Parts: sequence; structure tokens; C-alpha cells
Amino acid sequence: MVTGIISELDHIRRRLSRNSQRCERSRIGQFLTPTAIAQFMADLFERDFEEVRILDAGAGAGVLLAAGVEAFISKKQLLRSIEVVAYENDELMLPYLEDTIGRCEAACIKAGIAFNGKIRAKDFVAAGVALTEKGLFSERAERFTHVILNPPYKKINGQSETRKLLDAGGTEVSNLYAAFVWLAAKMLESGGELVAITPRSFCNGPYFRRFRIALLDMMTMRRIHVFESRKKAFGEDDVLQENVIFHAARGINKPLHVTISSSEDSDFRKVNVRRVPYEYMVLPGDSDAFIHLVLSDDDEDVMNRMRRFGTPLGELGMEVSTGRVVDFRAREHLRPQPEEGTVPLVYPCHFEDGFIRWPAESGKKPNAIVSSERTRDLMVTAGHYVLTKRFSSKEERRRVVAAIYDPQRIQAPLVGFENHLNYFHAGGKGLPSNLAKGLAVYLNSTLFDRYFRLFSGHTQVNATDLRKMRYPTRELLVRIGMHVKNRIPDQETVDAILEKIYKSNG
Repeated sequence: MVTGIISELDHIRRRLSRNSQRCERSRIGQFLTPTAIAQFMADLFERDFEEVRILDAGAGAGVLLAAGVEAFISKKQLLRSIEVVAYENDELMLPYLEDTIGRCEAACIKAGIAFNGKIRAKDFVAAGVALTEKGLFSERAERFTHVILNPPYKKINGQSETRKLLDAGGTEVSNLYAAFVWLAAKMLESGGELVAITPRSFCNGPYFRRFRIALLDMMTMRRIHVFESRKKAFGEDDVLQENVIFHAARGINKPLHVTISSSEDSDFRKVNVRRVPYEYMVLPGDSDAFIHLVLSDDDEDVMNRMRRFGTPLGELGMEVSTGRVVDFRAREHLRPQPEEGTVPLVYPCHFEDGFIRWPAESGKKPNAIVSSERTRDLMVTAGHYVLTKRFSSKEERRRVVAAIYDPQRIQAPLVGFENHLNYFHAGGKGLPSNLAKGLAVYLNSTLFDRYFRLFSGHTQVNATDLRKMRYPTRELLVRIGMHVKNRIPDQETVDAILEKIYKSNG
């Protein structure tokens, strides 16, 4: 229920979400926080301080900082003063932010609490790098007891000034939201708390690896909340990322358990909450620090089952790579249909019944690539390969969709795999037939799909993600492959085969 300081701010947010600036805000990655979400986030703070210092970087109209102030006033146990520092460089937002700061001051005065509100109309990344950089000429460090964030969601251009600033400050991230979180976390005092709402994409993949490792080293995760609906948390702003809220504390020993919760949308009256071992969230010894979100008993069962299949890809004598053919770069070498001097070019559209059906008759994608000295590095020699789509469509039930390239079905000495595919191989060459078939069945299983979703909240399937997975032994994969004839069985049969192998391996 929306009350107190922020009772009027939701009207402002809705008006701004509908006005003519909406496209511009989407361009800069700015999405205003609904008040129900802001209150939920503020209520996650646990520690009481006599003197509270709150940082809100990318404050917008100030909904988050207002929720934080309201939450601390309601506790009021040891509280003597609140200081708020709000960064916002969008001039459109500044009048609303000033009004919010005024509301916070009035509420604190009424409660007998000293208040000091500061608005810094400047770029937080530039300021944050200067304030956290260790060096002779760095600015005097600021420290906060609490950080509350809804940072901008936007990729960082590799040639931008922002990129150069972050690199100079040792903050190597690919998206602004990670930069905001990293810099803000550095500005917390020991024991200070951070609550942020961000895309879930940082939980896995190579682009956020350094950020994950640094964040988990500097901070201790206390709670992660997942929105089960991709669209409903920021429904008015067309946010398509899967979002999470996380609460972390700086410099606290890692707990034995972490709280994982979920709700379909911002109706927090219907929240599923569970405590899971910390080692379920980040697996011991995982050098990439993937974050798994175990939301139910079924998820925990999946974690336990996958431990039975504990073989790393390298021990299987296999590797996984991304397809070498980037079609817009090789356009002059592509041909709509096979002709003399060409070899097959495989796209996701060639997947059918768990195998590659080539050539495709639709005509939407080229079927062949010219074989020459200029294109030789884009191809691999003919053999059995297992391919997965790097992007799954909304219509597909599984995130990971696999198919077999069978050289006996497609007579060609070489083949090119397009960049929207990953391919499993043995040192750049094909796999034994039954091993490839068994791997394809395993990749298409419900168990594999459900485990994959525990750490991946988006539809992209990176080769790095597939390398992180664990697999049955080579012998078990060959046994599974013996069940495959001319097509991969239906889902029920695939799962039954895997269940039989799972029990026999017990």
C-alpha cells in the first residue's frame, strides 16, 4: 500500500511514463521505479544507524530515496539524522527530485529527525570514479550507510568517454547498470547495505564475469528477489529484461544461507520465500561465480540431480564454440542455394526433429557459402557436430535447443556454421556418432533446460554457459545415443531416457 512521503510520486511517475519524453528515457536506459517496488526495496534494509547516509545514484524523480527515508522514519529506533545524496543529470527530472527532497525534509522535521538533502546534477560514473579511485590526486572519499539504486540499463559504447573513465578506474563492465552498482558498492562503509533493482543478466555469462567476482568478493548477498513475469515489473515502460532485486552488505562474512524470493509482479502480497544454502547460489570452486536462483523444491531437486552428472566438458574430450560465419561480413560469399564451388551453410532455420535438414526451402536464409582460400577459416571439416541455437524464440519451450549435423545426410567435405549457432566438437573436428546423439538428447532434456534457467534469465545461450554445465560421462552419453535413430524422440521420451540413465547411474 502506497502511503506517506511517496503517496503522490506514483502519479508523477505515471505521467512521465506517458509523456513525449518516453522514447528519450528508453534511449538512455532510464526506467522510473513504481512506488510498490520502491517500498519493497527500502524495507529490505536491516541495520539501524544513529546517522543514516543514503546514496541514490540515477535518482530520477526520487521515488527510491523517498521510500528509504520513509522506511527509516517508521523504524526510528536509534535514528538521529538522515543525509541523502542524489545523483541525477537529466534536467527534466531535477524539479521533481527537488520537490521529493523537500517532502523528505518536511517528514523528517515532523518526526524530530535532522535532515540534509543534496542533489548533484552530474554524471554519476565520472563522479563515482573520482570518488573511489585510489591515488594522490583522487577526491576525498565519501562513505554511505545505505545505497538504493535503479540504475540505467544501457550498454556502454567501447569508444565512449564513459568506457575510458571506467577502464582508467579499473571498473571493466559492459553495461551502465553494473558500473553504477560497482561504484556505489565501493562507496559503502563497512557493514553498509545496498539494495538495487537490475536486469538479471549479470548472474551468468562472460561479459559480467569480473563484475560478479568483484561484487561477491566485496559484498555478501543477503537476498535476491526474482520477478517471474518478464514484463510486469515495469509494464508501462516496455522493459523486456528479466529483473531482480538484490540486497547485499559490505564486508560481512558469507552466511550459510541466502534468501531467494519471487513474485509474478509488483504485488508483494504474494511472495514465495525460501532459504537455500549459500553454496547453491554460487557453487564452490566456480571460477566464473555464476549465480543460481533456486526458487522452489523442484529447483533444489534439479540442483541435486545435476550433481549426479558431474563431468566437465573438457573431460569428455569436447569443446563448444560459436559459429564462425557472420553473414553480413561474408555477404559476398553467400549463395541462396548450393551450386558448384560451395559448401553447406547452416542456420537455426535448418533445425528439424533434432537433426539438420539442408537445404531449407523457405529461401529466407542462404543455404551455401563459397569455398575458397578467403573463406576456409570459416568452415570445419565434415563430421558429426551437435549444434545449439544461441537465441531461442518465444514459441520454443526450452532455452537450449539442440540438433545434430549428420555428414551421412549431407554429402559435403566442409560445412559452415552461422554465428547464431554454437557447435560442440572435438578439437575442431566431428564427434563419434552415438556420442553426438547422446549429447543432443541430454541438451534437449527438461532437466538440462531447468538447470540452465537457474542461472540464466534471458533467451541467449552463450558458449560460456554451455562450458559451465556438467554432463554425463562419455560412456553414459554413448548409451543415451543408442536410443536415437532417424530423429530425436519427443520430449516425454527424451526425459524418460534420461531418467532411466539417471537411476542406473545411482
